[in-house]
Amino acid sequence: MRRLLVLAVLFLALYGCAAEGEAGEGSAAAAAPGEAEAEEAPMEEKEKRALYAAIESFVGKGWNGSGLFPDPCGQTPIQGVSCDLFNGLWYPTVMSIGPVLDNSLQCAPDAKFSPQLFDLRRLKSLSFYACFPAANPTPIPASNWDKLAGSLETLEFRTNPGLTGAIPAALGRLAGLQSLVVVDNNLTGAVPAELGGLARLRRLVLSGNGLSGPVPATLGGLKGLLKMDLSNNLLDGSVPPELAGLESLTLLDLRNNSITGGLPEFVQGMASLQDLLLSNNPLGGSLLQSNWDKMASLATLDLSNAGLVGAIPESMAAMPRLRFLALDHNRLSGAVPPKLAAMPSIGALYLNGNNLTGALQFSAAFYQRMGSRFASWDNPGLCYSGVAGDDAPSGVAVCKDVQEPPTVGVRDRVDGAGRKPEASSSLQASSSSSAAMVTGLWCLVLIMQWMVLLVF
Repeated sequence: MRRLLVLAVLFLALYGCAAEGEAGEGSAAAAAPGEAEAEEAPMEEKEKRALYAAIESFVGKGWNGSGLFPDPCGQTPIQGVSCDLFNGLWYPTVMSIGPVLDNSLQCAPDAKFSPQLFDLRRLKSLSFYACFPAANPTPIPASNWDKLAGSLETLEFRTNPGLTGAIPAALGRLAGLQSLVVVDNNLTGAVPAELGGLARLRRLVLSGNGLSGPVPATLGGLKGLLKMDLSNNLLDGSVPPELAGLESLTLLDLRNNSITGGLPEFVQGMASLQDLLLSNNPLGGSLLQSNWDKMASLATLDLSNAGLVGAIPESMAAMPRLRFLALDHNRLSGAVPPKLAAMPSIGALYLNGNNLTGALQFSAAFYQRMGSRFASWDNPGLCYSGVAGDDAPSGVAVCKDVQEPPTVGVRDRVDGAGRKPEASSSLQASSSSSAAMVTGLWCLVLIMQWMVLLVF
């Protein structure tokens, strides 16, 4: 009898742990009010046919949507497709095409856009990843985007070497769009001025294409924009002063283009800016002599290989949150302001490959703390005050015994692969809940206790 009682309690403990674990993963023991009705909600046949036709045009004619997924928003969901209820009916709201997961919808070699795609009038998010290979050159449709103007919030094209032609001006009609990401494709032509009409846009990323021409001044109308990344293109001309209107901007990335006209003065009035990346552009001009102290939020400033001349202003040391400062491979001259080492947040400082002169007046503790994240070699007239040792700045001679700097830049050994760390915006780390761990340990102790009773 005692054994039966112990077994019963053990079963209840195991059942309780399993139920609590499921609850920790977001499952409910009982369906929420209305959930049962949602599972049985119908989907319009017209909407279902449009969904099947749109997917089939990407994954190939051999795909039997109606046979494999007769209830795509219910009992037979399609990987990469999510639905929402509107007035008691299911509608697809998310469509993701590409090999994100093992069972994701993957494009056929002859994938193409179908007109039925634009009949999915409730779509909020549409993304294509590795869908169009170079052997299948395909343009983005130039029309019909206005049909999704009232619903689409996110549009992404990532890593599609066969995606060719221009960015359609019609994308400027997506009045509800909040995120436009067009990365690592093969698009050419100008950045459409019509994109400046996307009043709700928060993120604009057009990097890694072959876009040319100037940065449109109309983009200065995107008052709520948080991130603008037009890097790794063929853009030219100067940065339009109209971008000063981007009062909420936290990231401006124009690296690896052909932009000229000097460092835009208006950036010093952008109080929200955290990451300013303008490297590998023939900007020319000099560093501005004042107002760096107004950039209290700036954390990353990458101006390497930008054709800059003149001195490094001492006012640059007034940025309290600056962590990454790259001024390498320019034609900067004069002394290095000692206050740069006193910036409270500085974690990387690159001054190598310039014409800086005089004595570095940083402390040995600074060199020791920074290590390879400080670089000042390839400045023939630069020396440092101190004693040669492990903590001395690499490639710089002691002032009392000035020697020629090494012909091979020590910077090339910074990360073991010939590159210094890329400047980028802050990354958010994900954290896991400790509640599930505590619950699991409690259950394990309880089970072991009852197992001992069962045996003895």
